[in-house]
Amino acid sequence: MRLIIRLLISTLAILIAANLIPGVVVASTTTAIIVAIVLGILNTFLKPVLQILALPITIMTLGLFYFVVNVFIIYIATYLVSGFSIDGFIPALLFGLVVSIISGILGMFLD
Repeated sequence: MRLIIRLLISTLAILIAANLIPGVVVASTTTAIIVAIVLGILNTFLKPVLQILALPITIMTLGLFYFVVNVFIIYIATYLVSGFSIDGFIPALLFGLVVSIISGILGMFLD
């Protein structure tokens, strides 16, 4: 049950971010659900590997390269999910930040 609620929170965050940020297109609610699932899978399995590989660069940039890894994960999701597109690096960066903030705020009510 908790997993479904987390999925709904992520879906809602994705829909809100798509409406707030110009350059982010989510075709439908179904697409937002699929994006939430794909981002969850990518964040679980691929992101830790990328963070370890990028650790020297992340240290050199005082942690700012972590945002680039996050944008890369979002770009992979846009490639995997039809109906989800982002027009550039800045919209992808803002999308990741907005989704994280909204998911965090809504997730506090879950705990």
